[in-house]
Amino acid sequence: MDKKIKRSIIAAAAVVAAAVLFFTSTVTVQSGSVGVVSVMGAVRDTTLQAGFHIKAPFFMAVTKINTQTQKIEVSATAASRDLQTISVMAAINYHIDPVGASDLFKNVGMAYESKIISPAIQESIKAVVAQFSAEQLITQRQTVSSLIKDELGQKVGTYQVVMDEFNITNFDFSDEFNRAVEAKQTAQQDALKAEQELAKITIEAQQQVEKAKAEAEATKTRADAEAYATKARADAESYSMEKIQQQLARSSEAYLEYQRNEKWDGKLPVVSGDANTFVDTRAFAGGSVPAA
Repeated sequence: MDKKIKRSIIAAAAVVAAAVLFFTSTVTVQSGSVGVVSVMGAVRDTTLQAGFHIKAPFFMAVTKINTQTQKIEVSATAASRDLQTISVMAAINYHIDPVGASDLFKNVGMAYESKIISPAIQESIKAVVAQFSAEQLITQRQTVSSLIKDELGQKVGTYQVVMDEFNITNFDFSDEFNRAVEAKQTAQQDALKAEQELAKITIEAQQQVEKAKAEAEATKTRADAEAYATKARADAESYSMEKIQQQLARSSEAYLEYQRNEKWDGKLPVVSGDANTFVDTRAFAGGSVPAA
């Protein structure tokens, strides 16, 4: 009975030993990670890619480092070029270069975010914000973000950290600056309103001028039309008389008769005839002939 128990204990121990040996001599690296190999505490330059690997038990250690894109959010306080105090909220996306993961682990360790990334973010924000006035920080936010990203990338790039995105999520200014901005906006709005009113008055004045010009033009046109009509009537009358005279002139007798009729006062002449013969026309007109 004792031998059976001993055999069972030995078998169990062998199974445990085999399991321990298996797990200590193998490692699985997940996708999006690399395995940094250390042998007796010395970090090797090569890394293990994603997959299943066999390693020397007890002497070799594998540290897994995430190479996927990671996000960090920070807040920083900086002074602008015009000495305004600015509170900046930013979101940063970064990843570890898989090729340089062993160097990062060797030189910095696993606390790389708190040791190098966060301090570099603070310093980069302060350096870039100091180049702009508070007003420019508002109007040129995208430019400021790009400059901070470049500055930050240079600082952490030597540690095999790659900056993917840098986004400023918010700017907070002092109460004094906010009041100054509000007053400026109010003044600009008042100026714009006054400019619009002036433009309206100018347009209305121009409309009145154009209206007066149109009325004057219309009056001139009417006067010209009346003058033309008067002249046309006079020309027509003159033309009619001329035509009449031309027609009458075709027959001298008719013309003379016309002239006599035009000039006759309705009274017949008293005596008509030549030097030898005189005829008293009153007899023909029904009058009496006076005694000689």
